[in-house]
Amino acid sequence: MCLAVPGQVLSITNDQLRTATISFGGTMKEVSLALVPEADVGDYVIVHVGFAISKLDEDAARRSLEIFAALANKEAGSGTDSHTLT
Repeated sequence: MCLAVPGQVLSITNDQLRTATISFGGTMKEVSLALVPEADVGDYVIVHVGFAISKLDEDAARRSLEIFAALANKEAGSGTDSHTLT
């Protein structure tokens, strides 16, 4: 299964890969914007394997991040193996 995660562009370096610092709910990662040249600081993007693959509107990004947080909280409180589907 593949997972793409929404994050917000905090800064952009115009190097060969157009590297950006992306915030995933407070966790910062360096990501390439080469596949999404229209992305700018403040935009939300979907990131997969270190590359932003599309832009996302803020409401959709916030809903996705809330769902991920709820799933993480449920998993943390379930006491089950992290590979078990519930």
